[in-house]
Amino acid sequence: MKTPSGNKPFPSDSVSRDEDNTLVRRALKGDRKAFEMIIVKYQQPLLNYLGRMTGERELALDFTQEVFLKVYGSLSSFQPRFKFSAWLFKVASNFMIDYWRKKKISAVSMDRTRDDGENSTSLQVPDAEPPVARKYELAQTKKQIEGALGRVPAELRELFVLRHINEFSYEEISEIKGLPLGTVKNRVFQAKEKLRGLLEESS
Repeated sequence: MKTPSGNKPFPSDSVSRDEDNTLVRRALKGDRKAFEMIIVKYQQPLLNYLGRMTGERELALDFTQEVFLKVYGSLSSFQPRFKFSAWLFKVASNFMIDYWRKKKISAVSMDRTRDDGENSTSLQVPDAEPPVARKYELAQTKKQIEGALGRVPAELRELFVLRHINEFSYEEISEIKGLPLGTVKNRVFQAKEKLRGLLEESS
């Protein structure tokens, strides 16, 4: 999974899992530095996810802080046999569901477009410096994809983002959303087809 610098947002191997569990244990013992390390590790992928679900950078920043507060308050309920990143995103997903319910926003009909400006919620592009014409082309393509993604129904967009932006496995998404594995795969496919259709319409 890619990091904010262009690689994976957070490692998914056993070393990272052990590291997370260690940080959680330290945080539960009152080590504030340990929880700060958790925030540093996961704030960018969490912000990317919330940014795409809200379509508003400032709101996503506020929600990122609120989610971490919820995580801190319920840290004692985390079970080490599960992957911490999946648990974290489950908290974030539930937070978004509560937000939509309170605002009486249909998760199916949301069609906000993304912010056109450069910010941390935009899609990653290659780090290598391309020619000016190529940079313009990439910027236009990125803008087009972000706009189309914003028109994908939120319940499909969320699964697409978890799979192809945050790079969770289908099994992890199933755990995060509490959905059958087959349903997750089917909805991710639907999201890709919807996005492809929208991009073809705009081309």
